Amino acid sequence: MTEKNGNMILDDLDFSILSFLQKDGRMSFTVIADKLKVSIGTVRTRVNKLIEDGTISIIGRVDPDKVGFHSYAHIAVYVRPATFKEKVAVKISKLPEVSFLAMTSGDYDLEVDVMCRNNDHLIAFVNNISKIEGVNQTKTTIYFKVYKYAQPDLGLLEK
Repeated sequence: MTEKNGNMILDDLDFSILSFLQKDGRMSFTVIADKLKVSIGTVRTRVNKLIEDGTISIIGRVDPDKVGFHSYAHIAVYVRPATFKEKVAVKISKLPEVSFLAMTSGDYDLEVDVMCRNNDHLIAFVNNISKIEGVNQTKTTIYFKVYKYAQPDLGLLEK
């Protein structure tokens, strides 16, 4: 792991450590070090740098359905005038229901994924974002069943 222009450049060891932590965020540094045949101190140092850099955060990931979120949706947001996109995105990003938010190209301006307790909660959420200045229109697609909810597979980055 070296720094170039203030940006962290990850090496094979970093990616290996990240892969183990993606599978089990509670995996001990001792186990990771044994599997990678490096010292515990090396793993500890690398993980701490990855956390400090913001590359990884160790969290407890819950199954939304098992804890009471039964209404997932994708909401396309149309913003007018276009100069309000950033302002609208900032406001939407602060809402706790939002699990994903991106500016897009194409027919609509923002893509929002949300997790709500139920459909009534989802309706209230959509009504609230529709009141944000600059939101011209929304189009909601409800996810009936989520088949996969995962982090990116780091193996896809191998050259």
